[in-house]
Amino acid sequence: MKKIKREVEFPFDEKDLLNVVQNFAAGAGSVKKYTVKIPPPVKPIPAKEIRAIRAKLGFTQPQFASFLNVPKITAVSWENGSRKPSGAALRLLAVARRHPEALEAV
Repeated sequence: MKKIKREVEFPFDEKDLLNVVQNFAAGAGSVKKYTVKIPPPVKPIPAKEIRAIRAKLGFTQPQFASFLNVPKITAVSWENGSRKPSGAALRLLAVARRHPEALEAV
């Protein structure tokens, strides 16, 4: 399995930056354009579907909670519909639903 490098260092030289800005201002330089694609917000996931995600991964409720790094009561309440996941947990559940193999790399 490939190891993912998590830290990236960007060398920074203030003189080089100043030269680039001055050249650009003088019309002699160019700017690279970067586009970042941000996925749309995740729609709420119903309790029944959260149960199906857990079952597809082959986890018990305590294992599922531990895997998601949430208290067991939180994972159970998502499954019985008394609470709804939000934020990062909702995004992680959406990934688990569509690409469960991606979670094996973690």
